[in-house]
This record gives sequence, structure tokens and C-alpha cells, in this order.
Amino acid sequence: MRRPGEPVRQAGGMNSRNRLIGLVAVVLLGIAAAVAALLNGGKDPDGASGAAKPASAPASVTPSTAAASAAASATRSGATGGPKPSAPAKSPTAQAGWVPTDAALADVCRGRLPAQALDTLGLIARGGPYPYRSDGIVFENRENRLPRQGSGYYHEFTVVTPGSDDRGTRRIVTGGAGEQYWTADHYASFQEIDPRC
Repeated sequence: MRRPGEPVRQAGGMNSRNRLIGLVAVVLLGIAAAVAALLNGGKDPDGASGAAKPASAPASVTPSTAAASAAASATRSGATGGPKPSAPAKSPTAQAGWVPTDAALADVCRGRLPAQALDTLGLIARGGPYPYRSDGIVFENRENRLPRQGSGYYHEFTVVTPGSDDRGTRRIVTGGAGEQYWTADHYASFQEIDPRC
């Protein structure tokens, strides 16, 4: 029985104030989910594309659980740590299933190259410093012995030739997509370097 002046309680014990708090919490969760989806580029935390997953609502939502849920959602989406860094581009050396760029071009295992060629490949990977000022210049591919690409796609690097007074005839030529080619005869022939062996 209700006493005079006592608020009317509804079935289930939920008064209008509790309903308002619950509604605000649900709205905050919805906003947090929308922000998380926008920051995550339409992908869920597992990296799948924007297919909707069924959501289960908690039995009781309070402002503190709503805030905690929003914070957790923002953390999963990377919102609290600034912009997410993009994944580095994979070079052919990182690819398990390496495929030559041109089937007509011979290939050579990286491990079968002379030690000086491996040294040059190491310098290329580190970005230098190179022993010759011409290292890194554009290779024009005038003889079209490499797959045709636009101007500036290929760059050449000297492979030191022991006993030579000049740059010698050995070079490594790199392509814009990360491919690498070996020539021991000053561009008369090329072999694509297979990074798997």
C-alpha cells in the first residue's frame, strides 16, 4: 500500500528517472558505436568489413557502464591513440609466394649472388650510404630487357667488382614495386633476384 506523498512505483520498480538514465545510456552507446565505426573505417575490430553483428544489450545499463563501454569501444577502434598507422607495404622479400615479374626473364637465388651483391642489397634496404655517387640514379631500360614501365620506375646500384678501378660491370636494378634484378655484364642480361633462397 502506498503512503500519501510517496511516488507511484510502476511494475518492475522502474520510475521515470531510471528510464531517462537508461535512455541516455543507450543513446550514448549508440553514439560511441557510430564514432567507433567511423574511426575504424567501417571495419569491426577483427578487420572484417562492415557486416552488422548482432549486439546483445546488457541487462541493466547505468551511466557508468555506458561510459565504460564507450571508452572500451573507442580504445578498440584506436580513437584514444590518435590516427592508426597504416600497414607497411610488403616487399617481395616478405612475400611467401614470390612470383617472377616476367616469366621470360631468368631468376637467381639471392643466396647465389656474390658477397658484394649482398652488400649492395643491404645498402639498398638501409637507404645507403652508397659507395658511388651514381648509385640510385634512374635506370632507363632503353634496351627493354626488363619489363616495360614508366620513366623513373627503375633505379641502378653498383655492385663493387674486386680489382676494378671503376664501377665495373655489375649492377643491381630495383623496380618501383620492390622487385630486384642482377646484371653481371653491364645490362646485357638480367636475372630477377628470388628473395626466398
